[in-house]
Amino acid sequence: MMRVFVLLLFVLAAVPAAAQSPSAVEQQIRDLEQKYNAAYAANDLPAYFSYLAPDFAQWLPSGRTDKASYQTSWTRFITNGGKVLSADLSELQIKVSPSGDSAVASYLLRVKTQSARGPSDDTYQETDVWFKRDGAWKVVYLHYSPAPAPRRNPQQ
Repeated sequence: MMRVFVLLLFVLAAVPAAAQSPSAVEQQIRDLEQKYNAAYAANDLPAYFSYLAPDFAQWLPSGRTDKASYQTSWTRFITNGGKVLSADLSELQIKVSPSGDSAVASYLLRVKTQSARGPSDDTYQETDVWFKRDGAWKVVYLHYSPAPAPRRNPQQ
């Protein structure tokens, strides 16, 4: 009986807990990116900020910032009448870590906003780094920079 118990423990130790295939993790991140960016587009600040880890940091065109600073500045933008009119993802690519507990998502994000300065329509290159901690996926790092203008064909 003791040998069966030891053998069972050995087998259980050899199987990673909650192991998921890279394709399953990729689909989870793909779904989370859609929800995360939908909350951003809807100006739903509680939902949007809920996707960010407590130790979140990001690099924006204006510089590097942490979660508290970003939350303060973005909340001020929205409460002062600014808003996102739309945020459309394209060219989404996801890379999953071998252990399945982290992933990197990169994509283009076309963002239309309204602010006191008027409307804007810009496309950004965004990279989100997701970690799975305590069973929940959160964005721990984000890089967001203007996308270069599409190249024009000189023969047009």
